[in-house]
Amino acid sequence: MKTFRYPIVIEKAKYNYAAYCPDFPGCVATAKTIEEVQQQLTEALISHLENLKASNQPIPATKSQLGYIDIQIEIPAS
Repeated sequence: MKTFRYPIVIEKAKYNYAAYCPDFPGCVATAKTIEEVQQQLTEALISHLENLKASNQPIPATKSQLGYIDIQIEIPAS
């Protein structure tokens, strides 16, 4: 068994959470909690990778990098 590591993005929507993996466009999940959306996306990615393996296609390494930037702006006191 081999472990693959891919970055995911989780966004808060109005009523739930949405998650996706930048390395696999179209592979998305939604759920009411962060834990549920992570689990659903994990299951979707496993299914996708198993389909790649079954059709003798290579399982790609991650191409995405996550980073943060710090932005400073002046906010007037209210």
